Amino acid sequence: MPSIPEPEKQVEAEPPPAADELPLRTGRVLITARQRGADITALGCLALHLPQACASLAVVFGASYCLAVLGGPPWWVLWGGWVLSGALVFHQPCERLLARRLFGLRHPTVEEDRKLRFVWHEITARAGVDASTYQLWVEDSDDVNAMAAAGHIVGVTSHSLRRLPSAQLAGVLAHELGHHTRGHAWASLLAVWYALPGRLTWRLLLALVSRIDRLPVGASALVTGLIGATAFALATATYGLVLLPLATPYLAAAVARRAELRADEHAAGLGFAAELMAVLHDEHERERAERAGAEAQRLPAEDEGLVARLLHSHPDVHTRLHHLRAREASRR
Repeated sequence: MPSIPEPEKQVEAEPPPAADELPLRTGRVLITARQRGADITALGCLALHLPQACASLAVVFGASYCLAVLGGPPWWVLWGGWVLSGALVFHQPCERLLARRLFGLRHPTVEEDRKLRFVWHEITARAGVDASTYQLWVEDSDDVNAMAAAGHIVGVTSHSLRRLPSAQLAGVLAHELGHHTRGHAWASLLAVWYALPGRLTWRLLLALVSRIDRLPVGASALVTGLIGATAFALATATYGLVLLPLATPYLAAAVARRAELRADEHAAGLGFAAELMAVLHDEHERERAERAGAEAQRLPAEDEGLVARLLHSHPDVHTRLHHLRAREASRR
């Protein structure tokens, strides 16, 4: 069903700091009524982490119940508070705290803000999105990169702002806007947050198991038998579904790679395919030059195994360029 446009708004942005090749829209901008959603990759990310979220629910319930028995608040207060805590990823003051403390971002300088907002207004105007919905941040880094996180965070590296012309910077930021409008950013953060108690408990269990050799022989055999019996009972009762979390990292990485390609499609749909391909091509050439330099100095080359490649959250540059070229060819 087509989106119903809201009343027209005129986007006002300062002119670019220098002449560059970013093509600008003219006229008024229509802000669409539905500015974000959740595509199949966002829903897939949530579905894959559902077993871990259920395990976390059990862990938090157990901890809340034990505290209630020991004289603490009722179990439903702590448990319910944790269940509702995921909504904080959409609370902008909490997002600002996340941006600074968790992601290491900062507010842009006056000159950075001028270029960043000029480009951002052009991207959101093409997408029909309210530019003021999102918070723009900068990461001090020497890489060409950007990020979309939580509900409204858009970050870009200081090196990208210095090096990239506005048109190519627009391609990078249009990709990040795609992560927001398609639900990738908030889905991935929610998945990580709600899986956290279960993961911490699992690591604690592994740490305890690693110390089992310090126990007497009889106690060690008893603990090993109990763990084995429990694992067998759970696997039998759930028809092996309890083992699904072991495959979750690989499946989640595959979904994340697909999400990156969908964000590339979003940028291309806004007219930034050529600019994004130029950035990807330059980064590929830089990486190839670094590898050539390492080979010239006879440094040991890093040879990633199959498992490492399966855990990559980003597709390789060749794959991204191939999909972008194929999309542009299909439109001709």
